[in-house]
Amino acid sequence: MAAIELDLAHSYASDPQSDDDYALLPLRFTFRDGGAYALLGPSGCGKTTLLNCISGLLRPSQGRVLFDGRDVTGLTPQQRNIAQVFQFPVVYDTMTVAQNLAFPLRNRGMAPAHIRERVGRIAEMLDMSAQLERRASGLSADAKQKISLGRGLVRSDVSAVLFDEPLTVIDPHLKWQLRRKLKEIHHELGLTLIYVTHDQTEALTFAEQVVVMSRGKAVQIGTPDDLFERPAHTFVGHFIGSPGMNFLPAHWRDGALAVGTRRLSGLPAGTAEALAEAGEVRLGVRPEYLQPCTAGAQGAVPVRIARVQDLGTYLLLTGDFEGTTLRARARPGSAAAEGDTVWLPLLNLHTCFYRNEERIS
Repeated sequence: MAAIELDLAHSYASDPQSDDDYALLPLRFTFRDGGAYALLGPSGCGKTTLLNCISGLLRPSQGRVLFDGRDVTGLTPQQRNIAQVFQFPVVYDTMTVAQNLAFPLRNRGMAPAHIRERVGRIAEMLDMSAQLERRASGLSADAKQKISLGRGLVRSDVSAVLFDEPLTVIDPHLKWQLRRKLKEIHHELGLTLIYVTHDQTEALTFAEQVVVMSRGKAVQIGTPDDLFERPAHTFVGHFIGSPGMNFLPAHWRDGALAVGTRRLSGLPAGTAEALAEAGEVRLGVRPEYLQPCTAGAQGAVPVRIARVQDLGTYLLLTGDFEGTTLRARARPGSAAAEGDTVWLPLLNLHTCFYRNEERIS
């Protein structure tokens, strides 16, 4: 395994003049040896470009890539000793499952006893022990992708294992199982794993650190808890969560926070100073923290409910506050109905404030 240090940017244009010309804006970050990371964002945000710069499939137009302090910017994936798993299965149909898993080890002249031990171990981790002697041609797409995952994981000498949306073709129920398996494998083998996905559930359940990307920029790097509780950018607040964070325009006026026609009291400690300096801001609060409360409660506003959706474990309330749509999660059995007016607490310990899309408090 290796610590991977990045200080780079990439543009497919020969003479980039603005941020819009970059597929990957300047980024400095270190993936620690043995860590589990996810690159998360919508299509076209730059996450696969970043992965390809790490693997050696793409040379960054600016900067460099270091593995354990060694400059590998000009080296191929083979020279970097990278294993990569792609979106669609890459297997040899004429080979058995065991032969497919053993292929990377045989290519490197590993001892037969080591190959048998390693193949057996990875097959057991992926629940494929009973299929080792079956030809890959007769297997489902799910099983073939498990072989691809196994071939990426079978080598213990790689610098890192890179996954480019590897569960896209997998059955939804099996996705949950494989995410759990990959986490177990990471804990057991201590591999450096970097996982590209547009699926926040995959990223947040798999990774210790998540790099959230938007328009070629890493807008926040942190733990799943960091991303949910304290989004550093409004994009993160919107992108993480289902539904995402609510945002309302607000401003500091005459020593109080004004949201629409309401002046709210009950700001968290230390927040007033930052708001007084910022002036115009956006208030962000997640639906999970908008539980209906007593009418006129401190920091709360009246919201007229337009829609109630019973999602089993909670009710999703969609309502209107002075022209702004708010979504709240209410407990099952709550007496909220369409057309009702409920009070929702905008100010609580989980409320965030943003200026120019960046969190200030």
